[in-house]
Amino acid sequence: MKKTAVAGISGGVDSAVCAALLKERGYEVTGVFLNIGGSPDRAAGVCDALGIPLEVIDIRERLERCVVTPFINGYLGCETPNPCVICNHMVKYPILAEAADRLGAEHIATGHYAGIVEIEGVCYLRKGHFERDQSYMLYRLPRSILSRCLFPVGDTPKSEVRAKAAGLGLAAADAPDSMEICFVPGNDYASFIRSRGGGMPEGDIVDVNGNVLGRHRGLLNYTVGQRRGLGVSSGGRLFVTALDAGKNQVVLGGEEHLYKTEIELRDMVWHGSGSGMFDVKVRHSPKTYRARVEGDTVYFDGGVKVTPGQSAVFYKDNIVMGGGVIC
Repeated sequence: MKKTAVAGISGGVDSAVCAALLKERGYEVTGVFLNIGGSPDRAAGVCDALGIPLEVIDIRERLERCVVTPFINGYLGCETPNPCVICNHMVKYPILAEAADRLGAEHIATGHYAGIVEIEGVCYLRKGHFERDQSYMLYRLPRSILSRCLFPVGDTPKSEVRAKAAGLGLAAADAPDSMEICFVPGNDYASFIRSRGGGMPEGDIVDVNGNVLGRHRGLLNYTVGQRRGLGVSSGGRLFVTALDAGKNQVVLGGEEHLYKTEIELRDMVWHGSGSGMFDVKVRHSPKTYRARVEGDTVYFDGGVKVTPGQSAVFYKDNIVMGGGVIC
């Protein structure tokens, strides 16, 4: 039986090698470029080099509705949202699945560093290569999507991915890693939000006791945990410990004020059993923390720095069991 897949092609090295590996493994592959208003030329170059067709799908309306608007509202609500988590769940993978259905393809493939494991006939998301693991960004994907996913580069070091691309003569071999939010020019989210009519007034910067230390430029210019660019002088290091929308205040304190032993979550998803002990990620990094999850509350074994709007993702034996957004 013919093996078929659609592969998300951005023009970068990970998606290029993803498609190349699928071809080597006997898949009939169609590349899909999800267009947010840029040029598909790099993606087209990858597909031409691999000898596969490319479809270009305009996703701007869906991205605006499902990702950009919630992103802006999150910052205006004094949170630091992760748009990639929302996009993967609400836009990227659903659209790839729709394309696969239309083209009669069985699988959906991307260049993410993650994996799929089947336990008693049920598909779960697992961590990818330890240096590059991106399972945190994919934790909200439903099982209906996961059961179709392929991650060909998921367990491969980035150096080997680039070497593979170079060996195939792909121009993407030297493409830089993307570290920016794709819809925010120059990664300047504050200017982007202001350009969309989301300005916020100036106000007081205070310490944890309410003493005024200076003036802030609008709450959207700050995030919990921030240390640089605060514009106040102090005998010790100060961090943003809270953003008080009601009082329009940026609250500063010492590093000790950033640590939490208990957090509340919203918009929870579960892929396995509910409450229990898990290894928990609170941001997109390799670090995990041991914690007990009861309902929508997470109790850490020790103090952990968290940022409202980011996600807490629960792992057991490197398998994603669930997660939610930090309140």
